[in-house]
Amino acid sequence: MASGVQSNGYRKPASPCPSSSSSSSSADSDRKSNSGSESGSAERKVDPYGFERSDDFDFETYEQFMSSYLSILARRAARWKDSYDDKRKISRSRKLKRFCRKGIPGDLRPDVWMLASGANARLAEDPDRYKSLLSQNADQAVTDTILLDIHRTFPENVYFNVLSDPQSLRKPLQNVLEAISISNPHVGYCQGMNFVAGMLLLVTKSEERAFWLMDTLIKNILPDYYATNMVAVKAEQELLGDIVKWKLPTLHSHLAALGVEWGLVGAKWFICLYADVLPVETVLRIWDCMFLEGSKILLRVALTLVTLNKDRLMAATNFPQAMDIFRDIVHEPASLQCHSFLQNIFSVTGSMPKSRIKSMRDKCVQDALKS
Repeated sequence: MASGVQSNGYRKPASPCPSSSSSSSSADSDRKSNSGSESGSAERKVDPYGFERSDDFDFETYEQFMSSYLSILARRAARWKDSYDDKRKISRSRKLKRFCRKGIPGDLRPDVWMLASGANARLAEDPDRYKSLLSQNADQAVTDTILLDIHRTFPENVYFNVLSDPQSLRKPLQNVLEAISISNPHVGYCQGMNFVAGMLLLVTKSEERAFWLMDTLIKNILPDYYATNMVAVKAEQELLGDIVKWKLPTLHSHLAALGVEWGLVGAKWFICLYADVLPVETVLRIWDCMFLEGSKILLRVALTLVTLNKDRLMAATNFPQAMDIFRDIVHEPASLQCHSFLQNIFSVTGSMPKSRIKSMRDKCVQDALKS
């Protein structure tokens, strides 16, 4: 899967969203490192995660947004530190869900993801597993496929684009993906896994943690998502269509009349868990919720993207127009504003009872298996 949207690709007039760190220091240093860019500075401009900024990066809007958002980040970080100062344990509670939905501070994110997902407990039960997997040889065909995708993984990120760089994450990414293939022989390696594992490496800065989070996603949080026949992903696309029919029946009828099939919509959204689709900080805010609440978060994001662009989709008069809109909606300003976008995925989508979603999903899986 070739790289698509630049993960920090905030272009005019969209507003960028900074990292949810525990203080303003990383954001402040980020701003300082990029000062003078408009005067033609030749030095490389990157965000805190290593993603290069495009030539048309809107620094003026960035500064405006930062001036108001830094106070939100600082306030959220203080509340996290007051409530979850002990990084070794957290309780799965309504309070934790509320805190995750409002964003995990960047410095706490790796610990909270490990604890909330159950990956930390799995690591404690088998602390030598990753080392053991690295000592084994992956299937050569799997390794060959992984190596083909390594250079396609976030080519706009400074940590992935130069193999000779001692800080390069290409070899760690290969290690994690090969370990995953051995740990999950029924999966091996599937398209899109490189972007998920790559993002985990950028955030956790640890091969072992990236492995355990990825392994927990595959085994516990998103079972069958990465099956070779991609049945779960195909079913999720059809499930999105059924949810749109339930929530937005007029739009669903209009798109059906244009010949839009939901199997053509959102494959990369789901297979990459929005990595390499939405801006990096928006992705991480989504994952803050996903590691605690599971796959329904991914559906809420997809439904929000559709709902926020309902009028544009209703105005489409033919199939190509509709598909162009679906392609472009991930670039819209609403999805770039990570804080308000995360608020939208719970307010715009309304109630989505777990039992109803499960029943609808089961039917979509059965239909996908028959097709």
